[in-house]
Amino acid sequence: MSHSMQQPQYGAPQFGQQTPPPVPMRNGLGTAALVLGIIGTVSGLIPFFFWLAGILGLIALILGLSGRGRVKRGEAANKGVTTTGAVLGLVALILSVVGAVLTFKAVDEAVDEINKAATGTTASKEPAAGKSDGAAKGDAKGKGAGLAAGDTAVYDDDLKITVSAPKAYTPSEFAAGHTAGNKAYEVTVVVENGGKKKFDTTLLTTDARAGNDGVNAEQIFDEKVGSGFSGPILPGKKSTVRFAFDAPAAAKELTVEVSPGLTYDASQWELKL
Repeated sequence: MSHSMQQPQYGAPQFGQQTPPPVPMRNGLGTAALVLGIIGTVSGLIPFFFWLAGILGLIALILGLSGRGRVKRGEAANKGVTTTGAVLGLVALILSVVGAVLTFKAVDEAVDEINKAATGTTASKEPAAGKSDGAAKGDAKGKGAGLAAGDTAVYDDDLKITVSAPKAYTPSEFAAGHTAGNKAYEVTVVVENGGKKKFDTTLLTTDARAGNDGVNAEQIFDEKVGSGFSGPILPGKKSTVRFAFDAPAAAKELTVEVSPGLTYDASQWELKL
């Protein structure tokens, strides 16, 4: 009896279909753009930190745009963060430009003020009414020239100073600055503010020298003279103060020097006694 041997049939093993593992999101560029954008924007609001705002803003903008590219390709999932980082980077760049302009302008103005203080503002000569003088106001030859009684020193900012002719003065019994045997002379100083800004008289000084030797003529202080200028002078206004100086009896001339402030050259009046 023959038997047929039936071989077992083996089929291919069956496995369930496997899902590929998820691709990890690359959100680093967007996060970095946001952080740098915030720091750059804050730096742009701080004076003299415009350079830092510019550097961080540029980097934040580049990283933010790159991060948005990853989002579009499906490699990142932080679209809002990358967009915010790019926008803040742009804001930081704008603030850096504005800060640079303001800083350079401030430095330029400071340099101008320093140069002005170092060189001083010179005055032109405006002769007294009725006098003829080739070095009148606006004439460059009049700058730095000696002034006579009644002449006006006109500065570049339209500040005007006029000193009158001297006249004999009798100091009071308790006057300070007068020496027995000397003579006292009074002059009137008028300061007119022809400019557009108020003029502060705090630093204005008035001094005098007498005679050919130019000895110091002491300023006399009593209840009538010696108070000096005080407070600001508004545009278009004047301030008038009387000064008295003590001079040797033999002196024939009195040089009165008025200095409006640190940024002005002093002007001198040569007065006949």
